Amino acid sequence: MISFILNNQTVVTNQPSGSTVLDFVRYHKRLSGTKIGCREGDCGACTILVGDREDGKLIYRSMTSCLMPLGNAQGKHIVTVEGINMADLSPVQQAMVDTNGTQCGFCTIGFVMSLTGFVMNETAKNYQQAIASIDGNICRCTGYKSIERAAEMLSEKMNEKPGETTMDWLISNNFIPAYFNDIANRLQQLKTTAENINDENGTLIIGGGTDLIVQKHSLVKRSATNHVFDTASLKGVRFENEKYIIGASTTVTDFAESILIQNNFPDLAKHIKLVSSTPIRNMATIAGNIVNASPIGDMTVFFLALNAEITLSNHATKRSVLLKDFYKGYKQLDKTKDEFIESISFSLPSAAVFNFEKVCKRTHLDIASVNSACMFQLNNDGTIEDVHLAAGGVAPFPKYLFNTVAFLKNKKISAATLKEGIKIMNEEIAPISDARGTADYKRLLLRQLFLAHFAGINKNVLKEILLQPAF
Repeated sequence: MISFILNNQTVVTNQPSGSTVLDFVRYHKRLSGTKIGCREGDCGACTILVGDREDGKLIYRSMTSCLMPLGNAQGKHIVTVEGINMADLSPVQQAMVDTNGTQCGFCTIGFVMSLTGFVMNETAKNYQQAIASIDGNICRCTGYKSIERAAEMLSEKMNEKPGETTMDWLISNNFIPAYFNDIANRLQQLKTTAENINDENGTLIIGGGTDLIVQKHSLVKRSATNHVFDTASLKGVRFENEKYIIGASTTVTDFAESILIQNNFPDLAKHIKLVSSTPIRNMATIAGNIVNASPIGDMTVFFLALNAEITLSNHATKRSVLLKDFYKGYKQLDKTKDEFIESISFSLPSAAVFNFEKVCKRTHLDIASVNSACMFQLNNDGTIEDVHLAAGGVAPFPKYLFNTVAFLKNKKISAATLKEGIKIMNEEIAPISDARGTADYKRLLLRQLFLAHFAGINKNVLKEILLQPAF
């Protein structure tokens, strides 16, 4: 049985744990405010808020209910738009009305829930953060300007929001109903009495579901599942024995919010903003991205450039394999059926330079046409002591560029070196023409991204190359 709080009601259900929260709230609870849109986590019409205790505090995060397995709702507070409705419109809802932020209205609920998530975040107060909160919502009618004005109105109201007593302030100012005040206690009671729904003998291991439910919705629903999203031993970021160790079920948001990671990746916020959207990052696990083996997996390419190592376990034994050796072909992994990823680890050399680049049809909330990441370290004389380079969208799987890396080592960054590197890189990739671009276009993109990795070292060298023909 799965038990959680849905708005102000404690729910216990025996529905399949692999079914989605979206279908449960609409078809079993008749809460039709949450809309069915793309069913791929892309449009944001089904956005809900999910409350759970993190480090002793109740935190609410936006998630797309179309991709959230019902089993992942276990012990949490699931909030649909019906759960924030009161006698009068909340300031979020009123702002959408006052700025004419809705036309057909289909997307409106998602924007309202995402902006409510913004006001419920203790640290989020400014306009940029308000806009960032709706990066997972698409509107086909308004042109966004009216919605942006609503976000601006709300950010101005946030100047009065306290940091420590946010919930009380939100309730007293009618942003959320009064029942939210008791949710933390109710969740604590629920977690002490709830059953463990994880089935270690489940035929299907599922983390956040953001890839698996898109690809195999029916299979997930009817399979015996082992939900590892909330498995404590698979969560967290730590530093041990000169290595950064990332638990397999750590989400992209967890990774991005880790002070340990932020301190070592100064451009992390810029890089992570290119990865999907806030609701998806709140759900997607690092290991899920890796085992999905998408040829354009953003975080996989990110970790390939860190020369990361993954630890595989079947409960009885463990073994480690370099991520760059993990992919054997399209969706073919160096992993047995009973193995799962337990952690991802990497070392970060001193003075290492890291960069992640991505090109897609939309700036945000889109899958890549081509993405690439690179980490390199220079000697005092300017030669490349060590380098790791990876790319997506140019091969049947996330590609570690072995030959290009081997060539670049112990070379000085010069026009001749980079030009020869591009030539070798072109020989070891095999892009195909598809909806995201022709093969030649993808080669051109990777050439530009490759050069972007070294843009901070010698701009004159890059200018010399860019003035020449691409092929």
